[in-house]
Amino acid sequence: MKSDFAAARLHLERAGHYLRGDDETSSEALAALDLLIEAIVAAQYTRPMAEVVNFPRSARLR
Repeated sequence: MKSDFAAARLHLERAGHYLRGDDETSSEALAALDLLIEAIVAAQYTRPMAEVVNFPRSARLR
């Protein structure tokens, strides 16, 4: 099963809207959510490593 990064990001952003209090706990939780959202965005747009195919030397000389 593949992760749905877009849905996870959406839910975390919505959760952040509920943490708009002026207290320290709300501020710390919102900062933690921001870090999670950044990590999800990075994971969402990271491409897998490409496989490098080495060609025989004789093919390059033609």
